[in-house]
Amino acid sequence: MDSRVSELFGGCCRPAGGGASAALRGRGGPAPGGGGGSKTKKKNGRSRGGKANNPPYLPPEVSSGSRRLKLVNPSQYRFEHLVTQMKWRLQEGRGEAVYQIGVEDNGLLVGLSEEEMRASLKTLRRMAEKVGADITVLREREVDYDSDVPRKITEVLVRKVPDNQQFLDLRVAVLGNVDSGKSTLLGVLTQGELDNGRGRARLNLFRHLHEIQSGRTSSISFEILGFNSKGEVVNYSDSRTAEEICESSSKMITFIDLAGHHKYLKTTIFGLTSYCPDFAMLVVSANTGIAGTTREHLGLAMALKVPFFIVISKVDLCSKATVERTVKQLERILKQPGCNKLPLLVNSDDDAVTAAQQFAQSPNITPIFTLSSVSGENLDLLKVFLNILPPLTNSKEQEELMQQHTEFQVDEIYTVPEVGTVVGGTLSSGICREGENLVVGPTDDGKFLRLKVCSIQRNRSACRVLRAGQAATLALGPFDRSLLRKGMVMVSPEMNPTICSVFEAEIVLLFHATTFRKGFQVTVHVGNVRQTAIVEKIHGKDKLRTGEKAVVCFRFIKHPEYLKIGAKLLFREGVTKGIGHVTNLQAITTKENGLEESLGPGQLSF
Repeated sequence: MDSRVSELFGGCCRPAGGGASAALRGRGGPAPGGGGGSKTKKKNGRSRGGKANNPPYLPPEVSSGSRRLKLVNPSQYRFEHLVTQMKWRLQEGRGEAVYQIGVEDNGLLVGLSEEEMRASLKTLRRMAEKVGADITVLREREVDYDSDVPRKITEVLVRKVPDNQQFLDLRVAVLGNVDSGKSTLLGVLTQGELDNGRGRARLNLFRHLHEIQSGRTSSISFEILGFNSKGEVVNYSDSRTAEEICESSSKMITFIDLAGHHKYLKTTIFGLTSYCPDFAMLVVSANTGIAGTTREHLGLAMALKVPFFIVISKVDLCSKATVERTVKQLERILKQPGCNKLPLLVNSDDDAVTAAQQFAQSPNITPIFTLSSVSGENLDLLKVFLNILPPLTNSKEQEELMQQHTEFQVDEIYTVPEVGTVVGGTLSSGICREGENLVVGPTDDGKFLRLKVCSIQRNRSACRVLRAGQAATLALGPFDRSLLRKGMVMVSPEMNPTICSVFEAEIVLLFHATTFRKGFQVTVHVGNVRQTAIVEKIHGKDKLRTGEKAVVCFRFIKHPEYLKIGAKLLFREGVTKGIGHVTNLQAITTKENGLEESLGPGQLSF
């Protein structure tokens, strides 16, 4: 950010080249009707665009419509035009848009007088009411300009429930070493009560008795935190059920609580690869610093290209010097050539707003929060950050995914009394409706079987339609649970899915104690697929050492899997680790995998 803009909005860090106004730009694509900011007026014989006081600029934004010099008493035609632009921006931002009042279309920070600002906000509020949205003032600052009257610029968040009543949902994976305070932090955020220092806040998150007894997470659990259209927190302190939270929220943050202990690493990797988180939150204990699996979890997030931010917890147990030492330790690691990140320490609400907007637009920015789950110190800064954090995909990309064939990843399998078999997972593409007929597979012998989706639940509340990118549980009625396993997919029958036992991937060997050769067995993670595979061939080489690249042919040792070319791949065995992507599949044809037989009459009843 430009140094003058950074000072104006209290930014704590200056991102490296090119990100001059990322923290202040609006969201969404170009609004119809082009620019629309008022032309500069002369005051005291001098143009506002003059160089007398060298006023600060934001670079001209590509997507017009979010910057407004003033919105004072617009005509009816002008008002309708502005409302149309707001609808467009909200659609592009999937229900959210940020407006900057007092900024020219060309980026000049002009500012408005108190009276003009009040009138502009009143007009903006009328526009929001017209489209069924609410506005929240994020921040305002005085700008030093050629005027005797104090002038301000204001940044406003406009948020509405989307027209299809599907609230904006972001998934955040929670990483960090064992005993760093991950579950406790989530308990405080979602339950609305501070911890007592002995882990009371985390008790509602644990799924097993041994987790309560040891205080350590060993399984994947999900917790939700909502924000209404005014940006206020909606959690279990105000609502009794998850359904009430969903009904009251315009935006939902779904936290995926992952295990921190090294012996549960495969569970953590499965959570990162199969649940497709939008962001990751790496929790580091202030008193222990970077220890245990912290580096490994950081490496996993980077290998899978999941944008991450860092939370330093337990600052109430440490002196200020200890916290600063932990922050410097993290900054040193983040700036290393392997990470190449730009740490941004968040100390105020302004920093939180800047961090949220910069973080979504620049992959190199890594916000760092220092907080306490016991005293509540800086907890509100994290909530501000999560409230403003925009989605990574826009509405156009979402529409393209929804137009593809239905593909649902099976991550969890349950049996629920009086409901039958239930599967949990993520819809990768397409649309899934209640009552829809799909096929599931591949089975151990490579077949796909018919089934019917009886009902859908999303965030523990009933849902009739599931859209691409959303996680949910599907009730399959009397379908035999023993025929299902994690790693399967449910797809449209017309998709004619291809499966394989042998595939090739371009890999980088991150670490191996000796040499990586033909015949070596590794556990391969590709999306929701997790299976042992054997190295059949290393193209062009006899062996690999740490840091080397190659195209490797793998063969699953148990049963075929459904894979896609280009899918990210991660493999491990003991201390051996590597990453890559799938480049080629030796597909088993429809005739071979028994699709026709499995779809035959009488195979499985609906």
